[in-house]
Amino acid sequence: MNLVTNHFIRQTGIALVLSLLAATGVSAQTVPSGAKPAKPAVKKKAAPVDKPALEARAVDLLKATSARLAAAKAMSFTATVSYEHPSRLGPPLVFTSRYDVVMQRPERLRVINLGDGPASEFYLDGKTMVAFAPAENLVAIAEAPPTLEAALRMAFEKAAIYFPFTDLLLPDPFAAIADGTKLAFYVGPSGLVGGVKTDMVAWANDDVFLQMWVGADDKLPRRIRAVFRADPLRLRHDMELANWQLDPAIAADAFGTAKAKDARRIDFAHPAAKPPPGVKPVAKSPKPATKSQ
Repeated sequence: MNLVTNHFIRQTGIALVLSLLAATGVSAQTVPSGAKPAKPAVKKKAAPVDKPALEARAVDLLKATSARLAAAKAMSFTATVSYEHPSRLGPPLVFTSRYDVVMQRPERLRVINLGDGPASEFYLDGKTMVAFAPAENLVAIAEAPPTLEAALRMAFEKAAIYFPFTDLLLPDPFAAIADGTKLAFYVGPSGLVGGVKTDMVAWANDDVFLQMWVGADDKLPRRIRAVFRADPLRLRHDMELANWQLDPAIAADAFGTAKAKDARRIDFAHPAAKPPPGVKPVAKSPKPATKSQ
């Protein structure tokens, strides 16, 4: 709005007020001396209502993706995850991990993790959970709950084991995705992700803003990008999903490894847990703390 328009609005408003006063016979001279003019009644503005803005096309696309994944009794895929980490110079550094995933409902999972950090392997056969570090030759084993969802929750709570694609493995991915959703909208088509035509959709809740690329024909997720609200640096997490196979033939011994039998056993516990008696934690540097590299 420019200055000329603002001036016109002010002048029009003044003229309108004067004409109303003249029509009602009220003027400044009719107010008794010393009396305070009555304050006009001010209507209180209604508090804004935070209603979810859920675009039907976006919701339908998410439901179609969920239905395709939920219908599969087994699946395998590769997830390549890039995540940013703050640096001393300001711009973030990027680290990448690759997860080769095989899942069989209702309670079997294999995840081989290769990346910029130490490699790791995770096995769930319906009875036990095995976390194996091949380079260090360490293994942690725990009794598993009867469902995949409960096992993944236990792995996170007890040992901080987390997979960014967890929601895609659940019996109803849409229920996990849609929980608390306040915004969902269709972005547009793309032909540059995963070598297939995709549709882009975005959604958000109080915790995270996500953008997903979904195969236009097969409805399989091809890429997911996330920014978490609690992160003041707004670091980005990016996951590309490829090599999809739904209901593939899976070997009977796919959800275990013979290599872990000779590994040194450690507790299935959170990395931040207190060390055993007699074991001292790594000494802290006497230097002032600095930002992470």
